[in-house]
Amino acid sequence: MTQTPLIIAFDGPAASGKGTLATVIAADYGLPFLDTGLLYRAVGHLAFHNDVPLHDPAALSELAGEITPELLALDALRGREAGERASQVAAVPEVRAALNAFQTGFANQPAGAVLDGRDIGTVIAPHAHVKIFVTAAPEVRAHRRWLQLSKANPALAPGDVLNDIRIRDARDSGRADAPLEMAADALLLDTSDLGIEAAIAAARSLVKDRSGR
Repeated sequence: MTQTPLIIAFDGPAASGKGTLATVIAADYGLPFLDTGLLYRAVGHLAFHNDVPLHDPAALSELAGEITPELLALDALRGREAGERASQVAAVPEVRAALNAFQTGFANQPAGAVLDGRDIGTVIAPHAHVKIFVTAAPEVRAHRRWLQLSKANPALAPGDVLNDIRIRDARDSGRADAPLEMAADALLLDTSDLGIEAAIAAARSLVKDRSGR
């Protein structure tokens, strides 16, 4: 008998661990995975390299149509500057509208999918079978991000990363269009005091309990 599609949504603030957990869960269930944050990073990247102002909605929405798999694979999208630009363009309603069709199409594949982002369980896939909101204290998330970024930039100060995190949190939660918020039927996973293996085990347990698979 053919199994029904399984859509799993991971939402949460920057550096909460949702991307790592979503990647593992996607592999566990053999489902396609999309890090939706990369889409916004890609738009910001294109804007920077094409001298498009981050306050030009029409031009930014056009750039959203130029995203390719090759672009999403660029290492440049995973840096500190790309994250800051992504947070800014994600607040532009026209950009979100331009990317929504891509994301909803990905979510509604025949077998289902795993997506991580800020508004998967509330906007992109409110019908997701499993919704997990992953969070952690700002100081914990900043330390994790600093450990990542300081490998390429040893001069980077931990305090600067914490400031970035707080600014992004405020922007993501305060935007008028699709703000970062926990869906009413989402399961909360706080990774503040969890190592990676413990966080993965917790995520696996939540998905199994909610999906029955």
